[in-house]
Amino acid sequence: MGPELTIVLGAAAAVLLVAVVAVRISVRLGFPSLLLYLGIGVVLGESAIGIQFDNADLTQSLGLAGLVLILTEGGLTTRWPQVKTSLWPGIMLSTVAVGVSIGVTGVALHLLLGLDWRIALLWGAVLAPTDAAAVFSVLRSVAVSRRLVGALELESGMNDAASYSMVVLLASGGVFTLGLPFVMLYELVVGAVVGVVLGWLGAYALRRAALPSTGLYPLATVAVPVLAFSTGSAVHASGLLAAYVAALVLGNSRLPHRTDTLSFAEGFGMLSQIGLFVLLGLYMSPGRVLDAVIPGLVAGVVVTLVARPLSVIVSATPFRMPWREQVFLSWAGLRGAVPIVFAMVPITVGLPGAQRLVDAVFVLVIVLTLVQGSTLGLLARLLGIGGGARSQEIDVDAAPLDELGAVLLQVRIPPGSKMHGVYLTELRLPVGATVSLVVRKGVSHTPAPTTRLQEDDQLLVVATEQARSETEHRIRAVDRAGRFARWKGETGQES
Repeated sequence: MGPELTIVLGAAAAVLLVAVVAVRISVRLGFPSLLLYLGIGVVLGESAIGIQFDNADLTQSLGLAGLVLILTEGGLTTRWPQVKTSLWPGIMLSTVAVGVSIGVTGVALHLLLGLDWRIALLWGAVLAPTDAAAVFSVLRSVAVSRRLVGALELESGMNDAASYSMVVLLASGGVFTLGLPFVMLYELVVGAVVGVVLGWLGAYALRRAALPSTGLYPLATVAVPVLAFSTGSAVHASGLLAAYVAALVLGNSRLPHRTDTLSFAEGFGMLSQIGLFVLLGLYMSPGRVLDAVIPGLVAGVVVTLVARPLSVIVSATPFRMPWREQVFLSWAGLRGAVPIVFAMVPITVGLPGAQRLVDAVFVLVIVLTLVQGSTLGLLARLLGIGGGARSQEIDVDAAPLDELGAVLLQVRIPPGSKMHGVYLTELRLPVGATVSLVVRKGVSHTPAPTTRLQEDDQLLVVATEQARSETEHRIRAVDRAGRFARWKGETGQES
């Protein structure tokens, strides 16, 4: 092992540990952790420690790879029952709203900064997408309605596709023709189809694969959306959309070892966020950024106070969304690493003035993340749309017992679940399923029919393959509606 490799591995481990500690600090201070990662990169760069890094091609390639993994984590952890009512608003926000935002931002920056029309529209395309990493991390601590959360999650997962296509077109000097809308439609539709097909095939294969180690299931699961990205890109469709949709399909399928898979995906997503933001911070030069403060702030004001609200009004009004929710949606359009990565595209194709765009976007992301990310919870309360702690959906993890033709379901009863206080006999599990063990406060015991369930209990349920689906539905139904779920019409169905 050479000394250079030793130094690189040691430095990478040290940066990762510092970033993990930074998460804890950011939670305590209410400070967005993404900015701390950027700060670590800046400290490592030329202005402090002195690492020289100015490879735009490598930054863009690694940035896209990081975005794919972040979208994968977002899709896997997005629950379809929570977002299906927001499907069409989410689609509108990720397509029509992107077009409105690009147009409004382009016109405004052409007039205010004197940019050429194509360059002004390019700025609009770079700044149009919201950032999945920023949105998912912030929404986990903000209590608002499912419809709002669902719309924002779907938008942040899907709007990268349309924005990236426009960035590539504008940066490469492509010609606008009457066929352009059809090309964009092809990229989005085929990308979504690729994601659905590979996601379904991946889930089907994982349910039937008897892999020799449980650790292989999370690896295989994460590999499917990455394959969807490559496949979508190969057929000239949106690889980013294909990756997100494939992860969404997988995350809402009956996967073996689901809890382990989601934990692995979350860790991989966090690692991607850390690496991506540290890399972007390392690439930036504080000296250049200072010169881009004014254009960055101007672009930030235009995007936040003009383009984003108008795009939300156009996209949300047809669905009769109340003005309070539209205000929240407008303010929750968080920017993060995505605009910075997209801004690298003009540099890689040699577009004049591209570096100014990257520096301005860097300024904009820092300011907007500080201002918007730290005030979303307060805004929700002021608008009267914030509630208490966000409800948690009961988690049912499954481990296949292939030789026995059965599955072992691991259930944790979350706080606020209506399973609290339910007697074991009142679960009324189907024939072929039984609760074999209850773990309470770290103590395991074999349950009796009179055992009364409590919050934070863990249950081990053994079920035949034939009874598995009905067993999961029954557990989810009781979680949502209590012991009288069946009489209340609650079936536990997720779709």
